[in-house]
Amino acid sequence: MLVTDKRLKIAGSSLLGVFARCTEKVVLVPLEVGEADQLILEAGLKVPIVQVLAGVGSVLGSLVAANSNGFVVTHHAGNEELDILREHGRVARLPARINAAGNVILVNDSAALVHPGLSIKACETVEQTLGVKVEKGTIGGLKTVGMAGVATNRGLLVHPRISVEEIAVLEGLFELPLDVGTVNLGSPLVGSGVLANSHGYFAGIGTSGPELGRIEDALGFLV
Repeated sequence: MLVTDKRLKIAGSSLLGVFARCTEKVVLVPLEVGEADQLILEAGLKVPIVQVLAGVGSVLGSLVAANSNGFVVTHHAGNEELDILREHGRVARLPARINAAGNVILVNDSAALVHPGLSIKACETVEQTLGVKVEKGTIGGLKTVGMAGVATNRGLLVHPRISVEEIAVLEGLFELPLDVGTVNLGSPLVGSGVLANSHGYFAGIGTSGPELGRIEDALGFLV
């Protein structure tokens, strides 16, 4: 299947990053995502779909942080969901009161920026499960760094209000090019509206042409 339109809805919503989670190996989606959308996602991101049961929650993009090595999930996830994920990598529940892992962890295959309120134990869980170096920080003053940014192995797209100091932290941690942008006609929470890996990306259905251009540039799809 040839995918030409990079704008999409998942579960009837333009908040792709809230409902799904993408890595270099899989795309996690809730059960309500239909077969047609699954085929589009697989073709555009060039990785297979894995449907995760409702115990993780329909908003699994907010509840799961993931990379090629594994998955850190909300502590509400059941054993059945963890067993599904173990077929694709290491798995751990986030041992923290702040447990919406996808919201509070920005990660690729080499590094993770996490919510500054996460405990030492939680940071060690992220480091060991995902196999990355971990630092605490904010993006645009926001602690929910997983919703304030998108990180792939090729680049980072982040909240437009990011500070100079925050940029320095991200560039030193990820060692990748970084740019700012929005999604869905002006939302600065780019992590809520973009699914991406190094093979491709999708943005929420409301995303404008200029916004798509910034996403493509930041994540290394412009040549």
